[in-house]
Amino acid sequence: MHFRSVNDVRPLRAAHGETIYETVGRAAGGTATHSLAQIVLPPGCASLKHYHPEAEETYHILSGSGDLEIDGKHVTVQPGDSILIEPGETHRIANHGDSDLVFLAICVPAWTPDNSVFVE
Repeated sequence: MHFRSVNDVRPLRAAHGETIYETVGRAAGGTATHSLAQIVLPPGCASLKHYHPEAEETYHILSGSGDLEIDGKHVTVQPGDSILIEPGETHRIANHGDSDLVFLAICVPAWTPDNSVFVE
């Protein structure tokens, strides 16, 4: 069994405002076949536009709202929404609300830094 709380994880704080708490995966331990991270995006911040050559990724929105762009198409996301992002699809999520946008990111296979290609 692998048990890890976001409260026990050393967060990765990106310069563009995103804070990532990986609880399961290659970097966090537990498995190499998938990864799970909780991501916090403050108001006015956005992830960098990127794609994953190998991993499919699912976002599940926990709180807040935002705009998710996938290959030039936009959708508003809110709590309870789940979105599948296929390998190779360029995506970016932005928080235009007044409170933190908090969501889970699940990657298969497990996310590693070399499986993110930034296009900005």
